[in-house]
Formats: sequence, C-alpha cells, structure tokens
Amino acid sequence: MDMDADRTHPLFAQRMDRLTVPATIAMAQRARNLRAKGEKVLSLALGEPDFATPAAVIEAAHRAALDGQTKYPPVDGTPALKAAIARKFARENGLDYAPAEIMVANGGKQVIFNAFMATVQPGDEVVIPRPYWVSYPLIVQMFGGTPVYADCHEADGFRLTARALEAAITSRTKWLVLNFPNNPTGGTMGQADLEAVAEVLRRHPHVHVLSDEIYEHLLYDGLRHHSLAAVAPDLKDRILTLNGVSKAYAMTGWRVGYVGGPIPLIRAMTAIQGSATSGICSISQAAAVAALDGPADIIAQMCAVYAGRREMVVSTLRAIPGLTCAMPHGAFYAYPGIAGCMGRVSAGGHRLETDQDFAIALLTEQHVAVVHGSAFGQGPYLRLSYATSDDILKESCARIARFVDGLN
Repeated sequence: MDMDADRTHPLFAQRMDRLTVPATIAMAQRARNLRAKGEKVLSLALGEPDFATPAAVIEAAHRAALDGQTKYPPVDGTPALKAAIARKFARENGLDYAPAEIMVANGGKQVIFNAFMATVQPGDEVVIPRPYWVSYPLIVQMFGGTPVYADCHEADGFRLTARALEAAITSRTKWLVLNFPNNPTGGTMGQADLEAVAEVLRRHPHVHVLSDEIYEHLLYDGLRHHSLAAVAPDLKDRILTLNGVSKAYAMTGWRVGYVGGPIPLIRAMTAIQGSATSGICSISQAAAVAALDGPADIIAQMCAVYAGRREMVVSTLRAIPGLTCAMPHGAFYAYPGIAGCMGRVSAGGHRLETDQDFAIALLTEQHVAVVHGSAFGQGPYLRLSYATSDDILKESCARIARFVDGLN
C-alpha cells in the first residue's frame, strides 16, 4: 500500500495526514533509484559516519552473544549499560544521573518519540530552533502539537539567541528543543550562549527542554561541549539530556540511544516503550557498554579526519561563484547558501526557483545527492554531509562547481 499516494484511504487515522517522509530519506531514496539504473551517484544526503564500528565494540558484542546475552532485556536498558551511561554523564558532562533517571531506546529518535508521545497534546507548542533536523516537527505534529520556530541566522553562526527564544515562547509552550552541535548547520552554542538561554527559561517555568547532544564529540577549532543541565543545574529537573552512540562511535545501525531526565518522565517514556518495542537488542547494549567505557582516542581520530574534510569542503564551496558557506564548528555538515543561483536555468534546462529545484537538478544532471535547506526550514540552502571519503567529497564538490558553472 502506497502511503504517500493514498492518505485518504478509510483505513488510515487522521494523524497520517500530518506524516510525511523526511526529506533526508527521500533524497537518499532518489539516489538509490538512480544507482539501480546503473548511474554512478555520489551521495552526501545522509548523516552517517563512513568509519567502521571500532573493533573492540564488535568483539564485545560477539562475546555477549557467546555468553548467552540473547534474552529479552529490561525495557529501560540493561543494568550494565545504564551504569556505563551514568559514568559517561558524570565523566564527560558533569551530570549526576542515577539509574532510575536513565533509559535506553532504539536510537535517539525513539527517545524523542517517547518523550513527545508522553507529553504533547493538541494545542501544545514546541519551540524548535530553525534550521532544524527534519524529525523534530514531524514527531510534534504526529501527536497534534504545534511546532513554533525560533530562527537562527548564518550571520550568528546559526546559534539560538536569547532574543529569538523569548519571542517564540507563549503560554502554550511545553518544550524547547536544543540540538547543538546542530544538524543541519554544524552550528554550536558555547557556555555563555546556554547561560543566556537558561535565563529565558527561568522566566518561563512551564517550559521543558529536550537537549539533543548526539553530536557533542564532533567539535572543531578547540571548542568544548557544554550540557545545558550542567550549565544551569537549577533547571535539571526540566531537562532531558539525549545522546547515543551512533555518531561518535560510528554505530548508526546498532540503534542505541539514551537519555537522562526526571524520574516521572523517564517512567512514562519507559511505559510507552514497553508497549511499543520493549527493550532494545541486548547485543547492541553490550556493544554500547564497550563504546562508552572504551578509549576516547578513537573519537579524537575520527574528529581529526572530519576536521580536514570540513576545511576542504568549505573552502571549495566558497570558491564557487553564487555560493556562500558559514564555517561549521561542529557535527559533520556544511550548509552552503545558494541565493546567488536562484532564478537561473541549469545546463539541462531545469529552472531553479527553489533550493529543492537545485538539489533535484544537481542529482539529475551531475548525480550528486544533497538535501535542500528548505526541508530543514530555511532556504535557499543545501545540506551536505562530509561524513564520507575524501575522494567522494572532492569529486562531489567538483561536480557541484560544474553544475553552477553551467547555469544560465
């Protein structure tokens, strides 16, 4: 049954009208379709590390399987993993979370789903800095909530300012979503930025915070990550601190996300998960223990490679007439502006009225897959992931340059 083709089918609940396919997944599928036809497509559409999962992590999973750790796990996570998460929060974030304040889920996305399903009702508002990761507003809308956007600008490094946050909050605001280092921009927020946000939140005690820190280890230029719950400990009982092993440890397919937060909310989220998926794969949890307790130099090595790729990609994009590109200080995305290309016609005859037109024409004519910025709430931009090989990045940038050079 084609969900996109026939959402009016009487079988479907009304919430399906609010559910769309994330643009990142849609563009990746376009690229796969071209590859299936024999085309050599270069994809910068998905945010997935190209590194292999560390060998010691795989060995830990193997040992766990051999040791018989193959039964149903606790819904909220194995005691071993929750203990490792507590150690991680204390060691790296200066946060004290007891096991009862921690839960494990099938990736960070299920944490978000659980939290919003437990709390968001029709009429509730969720403030989301824009540009945003595509799933935040989709999940909010799924439960009848209303996304309200606080705009972050290229001139500010795509940081959330206290002024923008204050303007977005109303009496109906239930949540603020923070995602820094940011997907899609690579923007970051320092301690002073978070302190300013905390001051706003103190004036609005009805607002809770989902702090998505999945990219915390991917920082450049000597920057250091700060968790909001550590910067403002008086707000800790209003904050969910979300993280996972997918980005820092190249473990996207292992599906391990985790969160620390107030016990009543953790219990509610666990109850939801118990009726949805139950506990997550026990082997993946054993692997996550090894990752969190393992040596930090693995992350540093990956980050050094990303830093070199970042320099190459941004400098190349900046040299293309009609493009701008802020230097991302975190994550593994570049977010170039393409306003100078709008209103023009590609060599293949595609008129570029929107950034989506640009992305589709680029894929069609040069076989490079990127995601249009308007899918993240702010255009005309593109999101490029540089979590792929140097060779692919160099060739992709060369093809983008050829595409822009061919515009009339």
